Amino acid sequence: MTKMSKESNLLVTFSKRRSGLFKKASELCTLCGVEIAIVVFSPGHKVFSFGHPNVDSIVNRFLTRNPTSSSSTTCQLVEAHRNANVRELNAQLTEILNQLEFEKKREVEIEKIHKAKIGKNWWEGPLNELEHGELEQLKLGMEELKKNVTKQMQKIIFEASNTPTFFLGGSSSSNGDVKNIKGLGLSMATNGHTSFP
Repeated sequence: MTKMSKESNLLVTFSKRRSGLFKKASELCTLCGVEIAIVVFSPGHKVFSFGHPNVDSIVNRFLTRNPTSSSSTTCQLVEAHRNANVRELNAQLTEILNQLEFEKKREVEIEKIHKAKIGKNWWEGPLNELEHGELEQLKLGMEELKKNVTKQMQKIIFEASNTPTFFLGGSSSSNGDVKNIKGLGLSMATNGHTSFP
């Protein structure tokens, strides 16, 4: 590895790496329950540090090579409680990460289904996502639909105007059967006369 020649690139890279390093150290403290101290020097000779629980206590312990008085019962209880909390938080984090992974897979599957459905029925998709050729095809289809609807409407109107109409007239007694014409409220006798109910 060689040192970067540009000062600005060096500063940007240091800033990114420093924040990434401190973030990883924080995650390591949370996940494993360890105590960490990190001291870094920038290209401009500024000092940056990260420590858990704090930098001074860890540096002092390292320099004196003498662990703090953790032999006392209180410190052991605090440490045990902290470790229990870390284990519980790790379990929760693992569960949440598993749920997140499951939901990501589910999202991918739903997206595949959605794309497959739109692929089959592209005209059902949002108009702003259609390509020029698809829009032209949609326009032609709509014009054809309009023609078909107009033809069907004219056919219905023509059939309605050519249906036989029944005129009101005197009713006579019929000797034959009476047939009901549904929907018109009319009765038709077999002799051809119309009567109303």
